[in-house]
Amino acid sequence: MNMRHMRDFLKDDLRLQLDFSRSDQNRGIAPPPVQKPVREGQVVVSLPGDAQTAFAGRIDLVRALAARKSHRAWRDESLTPEELGFLLWSVQGVRKKGGPASVFRTVPSAGCRHALETYVLVNNCDSLERGVYRYLPLDHALVQESPAGVDFTARQHEAVLMQTFVTKAPVVLVWSTLPYRMEWRYMEAAHRVIALDAGHVCQNLYLAAQVVGCGTCAVAAFHQKALDELLGVDGEDEFALYLAPVGKV
Repeated sequence: MNMRHMRDFLKDDLRLQLDFSRSDQNRGIAPPPVQKPVREGQVVVSLPGDAQTAFAGRIDLVRALAARKSHRAWRDESLTPEELGFLLWSVQGVRKKGGPASVFRTVPSAGCRHALETYVLVNNCDSLERGVYRYLPLDHALVQESPAGVDFTARQHEAVLMQTFVTKAPVVLVWSTLPYRMEWRYMEAAHRVIALDAGHVCQNLYLAAQVVGCGTCAVAAFHQKALDELLGVDGEDEFALYLAPVGKV
């Protein structure tokens, strides 16, 4: 493998080589939806409270920045739906709608494209059945993608390459990407900024976790196929990109 060639992914030279008049956006093709639709028969769970105000004033930004660190051990304690809702709002919540093609969220995204979806592997959250859920930012709700089977913990272990601290967390946030949301505007230049967007999202989680007495740890090493299968995504038009376990510390 050519290491120097791989470094080119981090550079923005490609942008100067593209003819953006050929993008699907400039060709008049309708944008992809900003949120994956709920399939018929899926269970939607509304998240309680006003996430924007429920935890206001708990910790100031300077303290949160100074205390930011990765945690890999958790107290044997569940999260509440209110706490989970706040964390999800913090990483992908909607501040206001900007029209049919975009929404303004709590994190920045190149061109306001937000090519990420947030999944939650629920192991221990009050009133929520164990299993795989997806956050619906437009509705501030969860949709259940699949209930936990008898092998749920084993499948998580395989998906995170046996990093046991991940599967011991009460919840694990997993971000997938739907690249076309970004490709629609930026073509081949989309993929670098998708990776940057994932960093914005996870940093918000680090800061927000402290508000509810939790810690997290960003994890970029996982078994791609196993994690995609656990989420129920196809691995091509949508695939896992990043994850972070969250628990009380």
